[in-house]
Amino acid sequence: MTSADDRTPRSPASPPEAGLADLQAFAVELRRMNGEINRMTHGFSAHQHLHPTDVSALAAILDAPSPLTPGALREHLGLTSGAVTACLDRLERAGHIRRARESADRRVVHVHYEPSARTAARDFFMPLAEATTRARARFSEGELTTVLRFLAAMNEELAELPPARR
Repeated sequence: MTSADDRTPRSPASPPEAGLADLQAFAVELRRMNGEINRMTHGFSAHQHLHPTDVSALAAILDAPSPLTPGALREHLGLTSGAVTACLDRLERAGHIRRARESADRRVVHVHYEPSARTAARDFFMPLAEATTRARARFSEGELTTVLRFLAAMNEELAELPPARR
């Protein structure tokens, strides 16, 4: 039987167990979202005949403020140099990226996302963009600003965590 107290929303000044429930609710929703995004990523990788890690590399290359080097990509993905080279080879063969030596130091390679790859990704991920638009429409600008601040803070915190132990 549920008491009136169990149905009452808890305020921030609630007992510690309420905070744990809130943390659990966040964890559940973040895992659900991660799972759904992984499902879409795996679908895209299968559609493009790529490995899911290749799609993670593509996302890192696309989101980088400037062209990445293979070393920066290796660090970001937590892969070995050989694994990054194999990944970049697959992406280049598939027409998703190009490697260029653009600096005065010809040993430095920069990785660029190809415009044709943007079209393929945009076409495949259009349902995600449409779902995002529908979800955003449920919130005010102020709420969306808060959500973006939360997501940015979560990403900052996650980036500070050590890699998983093997």
